[in-house]
Amino acid sequence: MNFNYDVAFSRNIGWLTREEQSLLRTKRVAVAGCGGVGGLHCLTLARLGVGKINISDFDQFDIHNMNRQCGAFVSTKDRNKIDVTTEMLTDINPTMEIGVYPEGINEDNVDDFLAGVDLYVDSLDFFALRARKLIFAKCYNKGIPVITAAPLGMGSAFLCFMPGKMTYEEYFRFEDKQTEEEQLIQFLIGLSPAMLQRDYLVDPSSVDFKAQKGPSTAMAVNLCAGIAETQALKILLNRGKVLHAPYGLHFDAYKAKFSKTWCPFGNRGLLQRLKYNIAKKVVLK
Repeated sequence: MNFNYDVAFSRNIGWLTREEQSLLRTKRVAVAGCGGVGGLHCLTLARLGVGKINISDFDQFDIHNMNRQCGAFVSTKDRNKIDVTTEMLTDINPTMEIGVYPEGINEDNVDDFLAGVDLYVDSLDFFALRARKLIFAKCYNKGIPVITAAPLGMGSAFLCFMPGKMTYEEYFRFEDKQTEEEQLIQFLIGLSPAMLQRDYLVDPSSVDFKAQKGPSTAMAVNLCAGIAETQALKILLNRGKVLHAPYGLHFDAYKAKFSKTWCPFGNRGLLQRLKYNIAKKVVLK
C-alpha cells in the first residue's frame, strides 16, 4: 500500500485545520500501559494523526481481557500487549515513530521514556501506584502535562495535571496514608469525587483490593479514550484553557449524569475525608 499521511487523516480536517493536522504529526505522546484504556488511547492518538508515541507494557493478553481490551483476541492470547499494539499502530500509520518499553517503566528508563514528550497519558493499572507516582513526579519536574481517565462502571472520570499547577501528590495526598490499601482508597476517591457509579454495582464482592482486581466494561474504556484524547488535542494544539486539578470531570452513561468536580484541598478536604472513611468501610467489608 502506498501510504499517504495527508489522505489518511483528511477526514479530521474541518474539526482541525490542515496546519493543526501537520502539527500533530510532529508531536510525541507517552502512554504507559497497552491494556484496556491504554490500548484505545494509543489507537485514538494514531487515528488523530499524532506522529510519535512512546508505549510501555510488560504483560500478555489473556482470556479475561476480552471484555474491554482492543488488542485482546483469541489469536493474540499469550502475546505481548506491546507487540500487538505496535502492530496495530503501524497498520494505521506506517510512518508513526514508536518507542517501545517492554519491561514497563522504572527508575532506570523513566527519563528516556519521557524524553522529548509533549504529553503523558496515564494508562497504568489502577493498582500500579509505585510506577504511577514515579512517572507523575517526573512529568511535573520536566514540565510535561498529564491526563488520566478512569473507567468507572459505565462512565469515565477525567483529571489533568498541568505544569506549575496543583501536583498529583497535592491532589491525592498519598503520603497522608500508611498502607498501600489506604493509598488505593485515596486514589479511588480522588479519581471519582462524584462517585456516580457507586449505586449500580450489583455484585460488591467483585471488588477485591487485596487480590488487586475489579469489574470493568468496554463502554467505560471507550468513553475514557474519547474524553482523554479530546483534551489531549486541546493541549497538543494549544487550543485554549484545559480543565485541570483541582477540577475534574465525570460522565456516567448508565445514569445519564455529568459532574464537574472541584476539590480545592485535594483529598484533605472535609468531604473527601468523609468519602475516604465510607469507602474504607466498604473495601474492608
